[in-house]
Amino acid sequence: MTTDVTRLPSGSGIRPTDPPPIPRRSVFERLPTPSLVLGIVVLLVVSGSTGPLQTTFMESLQIMTGHVVPGMPWMTDGSLTVSQDQAVWSFRVPRALLAGIAGASLALAGALLQANVRNPLAEPYILGVSAGAGVGAVVALVAGSTAVAGIGLNASAFAGAAAATALVYLLAKQDGVIAPSRLILAGVALGSLLAAITNFLTITTDVQNVYSVLFFLLGSVSAASYPQLLLPGLALLAVSVFALLRSRALNAFLAGDETATALGVNVESMRRTLLLATALLTATTVAVCGGIGFVGLVVPHAARILVGSDHRRMLPVSIFGGALFLMVTDLLARTVAQPAEIPLGILTATVGAPFFLWLMRSNGAVRGGIK
Repeated sequence: MTTDVTRLPSGSGIRPTDPPPIPRRSVFERLPTPSLVLGIVVLLVVSGSTGPLQTTFMESLQIMTGHVVPGMPWMTDGSLTVSQDQAVWSFRVPRALLAGIAGASLALAGALLQANVRNPLAEPYILGVSAGAGVGAVVALVAGSTAVAGIGLNASAFAGAAAATALVYLLAKQDGVIAPSRLILAGVALGSLLAAITNFLTITTDVQNVYSVLFFLLGSVSAASYPQLLLPGLALLAVSVFALLRSRALNAFLAGDETATALGVNVESMRRTLLLATALLTATTVAVCGGIGFVGLVVPHAARILVGSDHRRMLPVSIFGGALFLMVTDLLARTVAQPAEIPLGILTATVGAPFFLWLMRSNGAVRGGIK
């Protein structure tokens, strides 16, 4: 039985000409980027207050504010100790910041790569950059000399990632043109070869080196320091500015090469630049944090579900969403199995794989570009 809206009583408040009610949107749906930024700030303070040395949320906030704002007397009341200050500012804060930078970089790299090859299943490590960094790091660890320790390990990993990027570029280029399909195939093939080299070096090295190799390959920010933030932070800033300025060209890429060319986009130059930007983000991240998967695959899809495929809105959500995701993951990595620490790659796969499977079967998969 249907209701005739023309005969509804006058006191019902409903008229046939009234538009359908618009569902009220949450604050996050209306302001996704500011909401994510607020979440990152809160999580940074929470990370600073979490650890073996007991520190409250307000104490962590007080310590951070005292260091950020010059001249603020953060210890005048005598309630905070030097040990608390060192634990929060020297160890926990740089760790959380590095996790945020790494998550933002990987998410942005995934979004750019998916636009570049027009494949929603593409992610940064498909280029073989991570495998190249793994070979460089393992070579440094196996060598075991003081010349390659510390920053030498990061430099060796970055050199391996850069070499892998150059090889993928040469293999994917044919007649001066980079084909998306060749780019993916070259990355997969080279990544498999480099992974085999890494495994060979791992099983032939001394036993005491195996744990260090595996921990690096699975990803960690436990040894973070402020100097380590410089290179990945600058890379993230530069690529973010470039991507946001070229967001309209990225939107044109979604319609295909011919349409993008008709809209005035230099497709080959843009594709080459996107490849270099993706490789730079991935290389600088892997060189410092090791291999962390699934961030560049899941976060851009989640961003598309929340705000759509327009890169002008999707890219900021991907950047800040990736930072928030990996900061939460790192917080779990050092608290779930205390006093032991879980490598980040294990947790991102544990969280990311089920989420992506759910995403494929949900209605949001259409907006995410999977269906």
